[in-house]
Amino acid sequence: MKRFLPIILLALLGFTSLACLAATRAFSNSTPSPVVIPSETPTQIPPSPVPPTPTLIPSPTPDTCPNGDCISACLKEMGDITQASSADGESKPIHKSFVLDEEYTLVKYTINADQITDPVDKDGLSNSLKDYQKDRTAQEQIWNYFAAIIPSDYRKFLTEYIIFTDGKDNLLAAVEQSDNSPSEWALSVDIMDASNPQDLTFTLIHEYGHLLTLSPDQVIPSQRIFDNQISESIYQKEKDACPTFFPGEGCSNVDSYINQFFERFWPEIYPQWQAINNIEDEDDYYSELDKFYIKHKDQFVSDYASTDPSEDIAETFSFFILEPRPIGKTIADQKVLFFYGFPELVQLRDQIGRRLCAQLNK
Repeated sequence: MKRFLPIILLALLGFTSLACLAATRAFSNSTPSPVVIPSETPTQIPPSPVPPTPTLIPSPTPDTCPNGDCISACLKEMGDITQASSADGESKPIHKSFVLDEEYTLVKYTINADQITDPVDKDGLSNSLKDYQKDRTAQEQIWNYFAAIIPSDYRKFLTEYIIFTDGKDNLLAAVEQSDNSPSEWALSVDIMDASNPQDLTFTLIHEYGHLLTLSPDQVIPSQRIFDNQISESIYQKEKDACPTFFPGEGCSNVDSYINQFFERFWPEIYPQWQAINNIEDEDDYYSELDKFYIKHKDQFVSDYASTDPSEDIAETFSFFILEPRPIGKTIADQKVLFFYGFPELVQLRDQIGRRLCAQLNK
């Protein structure tokens, strides 16, 4: 989930972090709680015994597809994964942004194809956090599930896997450029919030939507921005020099998914969004963003998709993967149909569906 923060400096500090989807995302008609930006001190978590290993979807099995219709089979078994509306039909609160802080990191792994290796534990954690830090079984289960549903050939630039926490029921996952290279990326997952299969499935697919649309072959990473992440002037110069959509990490290729998506669906509403994005008062910013969604509700698959173009394409990608093909009456439907215009993405949808179905039908 990409968040353009209303305060410019915070945007510069956090542009590489795409912290996504509250763990309370609805898979029924309940309204989730908004994510709260944490204070400068770590979230205080009451001491607890060693946590039980979360009940997660099992690790990989052969790529099979019962009855030949994996997406439908998985949706039937899991329920409506993409359900995002409240019971009264009003929009959910817009999720607030969160820039991952090193204090919340529990352990970092190196990714080698489908394997995670060389875990490095963060020092100085409280005893209650150490319990989660030591739970290698749960950490491996989460990774195994992601590796099972997303083919390795589509994520070769993903080099780090990070277990973090910001407390229970806040953020579930994020992707961001790695510390080593602007062409490499890291996946972060909150171990406290990863026990619900529906939440985990939707969020991991959403996060992969970011990886797919911001990968080095889609968006040319800016080494200058990467090396000077607190420089507002360098960021602005790189943005001004970009003739295509600029998601923050660099300039998108003219034929990239995200640039084509932006050029097709955002030109008319982008000036309105930019005006909102320049609001510095946080409460006013989220209030106006919520109004922006309500005004253009038929253009977005969910309220969260209205956050910015990067979030829009990642959220829509999740609907493309998990929902039946729409009939195309609304702009939101047209956005989902956008992905069907790329044979390689239709093939990827089939692969993810088969892999997901294999996991859920063991």
